[in-house]
Amino acid sequence: MKKGLIISLSLIVMLSVILSGCSKQSTLSRVKKSGVIVMGTSADFPPFEFHKLVNGKDTIMGFDVDLANAIAKKLGVKLEIKDIDFTGLIPALQSGQIDMAIAGMNATPDRKKNVDFSDEYYNSEQVLVVKSSSSINNLKDLNGKTVAVQLGTTSDNAAKKIKGIKLNELNRLGDAFLSLENGRVDAILMESTIANAYLKEYKDMKMLHIKEINEAVPGYSVAVAKGNQDLVNQINSVIKELKDSGEYDKMLNKWMGK
Repeated sequence: MKKGLIISLSLIVMLSVILSGCSKQSTLSRVKKSGVIVMGTSADFPPFEFHKLVNGKDTIMGFDVDLANAIAKKLGVKLEIKDIDFTGLIPALQSGQIDMAIAGMNATPDRKKNVDFSDEYYNSEQVLVVKSSSSINNLKDLNGKTVAVQLGTTSDNAAKKIKGIKLNELNRLGDAFLSLENGRVDAILMESTIANAYLKEYKDMKMLHIKEINEAVPGYSVAVAKGNQDLVNQINSVIKELKDSGEYDKMLNKWMGK
């Protein structure tokens, strides 16, 4: 009886191992099977991702969306986009809610512990945005001032290294600009390409290039859940093909100008 029980338990364990192995499917396999790849992004980051009314319909568009469409085309699937707060993107990858995150995300060492990244597809620099009438002109002028950043971003990490400031971490960059406009903060630390896009709307603000703030930070990459090198390889091939064909330069001109 005891021997039979041991055999039965062994069979159960073996069966559970086999079933768990079968159920653990790579992201690429799941995407091809479903015919849809889900892109997670934080759509307040123009010109990379932002909302716009197109024929009366709220549409997410931008450089990153064009990249995502190229990836979907390469895989022969449709693209679905989920707009998520930036800090929620990596958890969404880990839980399988999204298949890839394209959101101007830098492949930092800390993030690499939790997700896998593609090759870099864009590089930018950190800048300060202040009101045109502001007396802030250099790093020393920030002493005792309140600086807004988007929570969880490279700008957030860079701001934490600036001594003497009060840090205001916000989920959305749009909220940071409203805070600056209303005098709740004195400056915003963010990336230059996105700052240029926002300054087209906020004419009473200006951008400051401050050398000391800029560090050697990784460029933007596409993030996927850990252990999905096959999907990373496909994404890398798309990035290379876009650059080799000249399509990448067309995308830059389309969204950022020459």
